[in-house]
Amino acid sequence: MSTAATSSDSASTESGAPEPNSGPTLLQRAIVRPEIGALLGALLVFVFFTVITDKFLSPLGIANWLDDSSTLGIMAVAVALLMIGGEFDLSAGVMTASTSLVTALLAVHAGWNVWFALLASLVFALAVGAFNGWVVMRTGLPSFIVTLGTFLALQGLNLGVTRLVTDTVQVAGIRGAAGYPSAGAVFASTIDLGSTRIQASVLWWIVLTVLGSILLLRTRFGNWTFAVGGSLASARAVGVPAVRTKILLFMGTGFAGWIVGSCSILRFGSVQANQGVGLELQFIIAAVVGGCLLTGGFGSVIGAALGALIFGMARQGIVFARWNDDWFMLFLGVLLLAAVLVNNAFGKRAERIRR
Repeated sequence: MSTAATSSDSASTESGAPEPNSGPTLLQRAIVRPEIGALLGALLVFVFFTVITDKFLSPLGIANWLDDSSTLGIMAVAVALLMIGGEFDLSAGVMTASTSLVTALLAVHAGWNVWFALLASLVFALAVGAFNGWVVMRTGLPSFIVTLGTFLALQGLNLGVTRLVTDTVQVAGIRGAAGYPSAGAVFASTIDLGSTRIQASVLWWIVLTVLGSILLLRTRFGNWTFAVGGSLASARAVGVPAVRTKILLFMGTGFAGWIVGSCSILRFGSVQANQGVGLELQFIIAAVVGGCLLTGGFGSVIGAALGALIFGMARQGIVFARWNDDWFMLFLGVLLLAAVLVNNAFGKRAERIRR
């Protein structure tokens, strides 16, 4: 009896059966990554439009969908970090217009050097972000409500000040301002890769995605972000500086809005006062598609960048396929619903594997 039991144990060991305390397999670790759904979705969209239209992989096609994805991706990275921290920013879309307007009004109508105007608009963006974070943490109000108020205030400010200064709702003429050539080289230049012309915003998108991912996964601040998003009370109990962390996350969305606004005004030379309104929902959708849970504490910067890439490929793919643009809104709705369901399933599975 004892010999049989020993033989059975030896056979089990030799067969390579996993021990009860062995860790998660490589496949399990891959499945629970927040960005895995976005990666599969991006591959599916890429293959689909590559097959149905011959323009999708042309140099012009690649440049178009990368350009379309880049500005959305820059904002999606910052919004993803904020959502992982458990908050939302509905003023992110209009912030892109506000920073453009501050830069243009100071450079064109006040005669400032473009670089000083850019610095002033950066200070403005960071101040608005810090204000949003401070009010949320000071009052305990939902960030949805606080930033909705900021969204309305900025929208009214954009329209009111622009009409007061210019008698229109547009500011133009920045290309003639001092400092424009060097500033344009940083924010609005193009790089030729073979026959494909890549906009500077694409490079900003890639750089910010890499930096955001390192910040989230390799720094103490990233640990704080996951902690305050997962459970604010528990994070405070273990000494996480919750107020500072959330204020900095809101300032991050302001900084991303400044980057997008700077790229826009220096590239196109003009800005409309109502520009950016409605884009805040697309930023959130891109982050959700990238693996961010609406409840916070779970998500991926790289996933958010992939979510933006899906947007750009789908929007331009629909154009190349000569479909009606209305189909894009159907695509967004289906994509959002699918992403929420997949993310919830992945989040629950990740919790089970970690246990």
